[in-house]
Amino acid sequence: MDIIRVFSMNLKKYRTAIGLSQEAFADRAGLHRTYISAIECGKRSIALDNVQKIADALEIDTYLLFIDNDSKNIREVH
Repeated sequence: MDIIRVFSMNLKKYRTAIGLSQEAFADRAGLHRTYISAIECGKRSIALDNVQKIADALEIDTYLLFIDNDSKNIREVH
């Protein structure tokens, strides 16, 4: 699992679901727009305190940003 790719895809998915531009979301999260853009493009790693800022700004539980819903490697529990 590429955790940076998963995080970046989830950030963009949740941000667009609430109808915010990168700039408006960055303002809400207290981060810079270019930082949000770099995260969404998978070009930057992210500090844990910023993960929490992002989750708070999205009004979601932090762990949701790390769930790989598109993975083909999900194993069924029997």
